[in-house]
Amino acid sequence: MKKIFILALAICSFTACRNANTSAASSTSDTSKNATVPSADAPVIVFERDIFDFGKIVQGESVQHEFKLKNTGKSPLIVSNATATCGCTVPQVPGEPILPGKEGVIKVIFNSEGKMGMQDKVITVTSNASEKVTTVHLVGEVLEKK
Repeated sequence: MKKIFILALAICSFTACRNANTSAASSTSDTSKNATVPSADAPVIVFERDIFDFGKIVQGESVQHEFKLKNTGKSPLIVSNATATCGCTVPQVPGEPILPGKEGVIKVIFNSEGKMGMQDKVITVTSNASEKVTTVHLVGEVLEKK
């Protein structure tokens, strides 16, 4: 009786594993079919510099920087959102679409109040470009107030 129970348990386990592998393989192929290929006419976002090093500042100071970008694609670029890793960094996106061949800026203000040491603030930019999400970095060191 014990051998029959173990045999039945083994058969159930193998059957369950086989079904799991089959469903995993089919879901993988389904996602590749749904992947979108960027259009040749899609806007392309290119940053002049994707990392800005503000150097060393004293705690409490603010840093302002404009990340310059260019639309090298064939249709208007719309920057829909820009978010930072924390509330101390505030990005501002362009209000108008950026036409092909034209330039725009994303203004960023970093407030160092309450920060110390090396900082790497990541700004995530969302747009209608062929690469939907891109990132830029604001880096530097915040020194203690004296």
